[in-house]
Amino acid sequence: MTLPERFDEFAEARRNGFLKVMELKESGANICGSFCQYAPAEVIYAAGLYKVSLCGKSNAPIATAETHLPANLCPLIKASYGHALEDSCPYAYFSDVVVGETTCDGKKKMYELLGKLKPMQVIHLPNVPDKERSLDAWVKEIKHFKEALEERFDVEITDEKLHEAIKWCNKERIQAARIYELGRYDPPAITGLDMRNVMDGEQYMFNKYEKYEKLKQILDECEENWKNGNGPYKPNAKPPRILISGAGLGGVVDKTIAVIEELGGAIVCYEGCSGIVSRRRLVDESDERDPITCIAEKYLEVPCAVMSPNHNRMSQIEATIAEWQVEGLINITLHSCLPFGIESCNIEKVCKKCHTPYLHIETDFSTGDAGQIRTRIEAFLEMVLERRLM
Repeated sequence: MTLPERFDEFAEARRNGFLKVMELKESGANICGSFCQYAPAEVIYAAGLYKVSLCGKSNAPIATAETHLPANLCPLIKASYGHALEDSCPYAYFSDVVVGETTCDGKKKMYELLGKLKPMQVIHLPNVPDKERSLDAWVKEIKHFKEALEERFDVEITDEKLHEAIKWCNKERIQAARIYELGRYDPPAITGLDMRNVMDGEQYMFNKYEKYEKLKQILDECEENWKNGNGPYKPNAKPPRILISGAGLGGVVDKTIAVIEELGGAIVCYEGCSGIVSRRRLVDESDERDPITCIAEKYLEVPCAVMSPNHNRMSQIEATIAEWQVEGLINITLHSCLPFGIESCNIEKVCKKCHTPYLHIETDFSTGDAGQIRTRIEAFLEMVLERRLM
């Protein structure tokens, strides 16, 4: 299989996974649907469940969702709920339990309605990123989630199973970090669109060992190609190096991520809940410590905009700009996503401090603003190139 074919396999994984998730259900497997990085994968895997993302990425079910939800709600929330209401997403349909993480008020209230359609287990996230004030409460929430899965599926989640899951998830994080680190090369050893497709597609590949090997092949081949001068950019190419900031980007890839690179930019890294920092931060593997506490410590440090104050995210953005030699930051937020929208002001301040050009795009899952976004991205990339001559 060629490298482009390997990338296509990950890009098509979400669609191709529809049949696989049905086959899993027919074989007696249990599926846990989730919405964000705060769902503790280690606990889900230790319970013997398969984990899958339920985030809505399409404009199609939003009209249905708006029969129950306000029109001025975040499109990701509306699309996610609309799919469940219509039974139009096989992953939601086949989920035996849905874990809801309270990362915003919109999601939290939507879960009350979703709970009437699907079995729900809500994890209440503390909003202060401070171990001293929040860790105990967060440990209790994860323990409650563990106990709820044990009761629902009649399983015992032992410390041994948790330690085993911790080690495997850390192995996956180390591998995922390599994907972003390919963007540190000059020029990058992978395109930002391929980077995004791989990270998105891996959520819908259910054989974790097979997935790990397939991803290893991609990473090794990308590095080898770059060393031989056969990377996605010519060896002497100098495309503008762009950092993407934000969350919930799945439904806007075609009019943002794809356009940036079509117009000559190179997306070298992603920042946010599923960005580089979350991949590099591992769970403590010590067999001497309580595994739930170790898991809680890691997830409490996810740099989500729900955290306040969110100084860690700003420090991480500054560090990423330096390490990836970023020449411009494009911050993409969804309409009515208040936490990420408000935090955009602080991100712009970080960019000014780093003398890094900044562009904020606020959008939704429709195509009506695609032309305007393209024009703004084109002007931004031209500005980045002009700064090289100053």
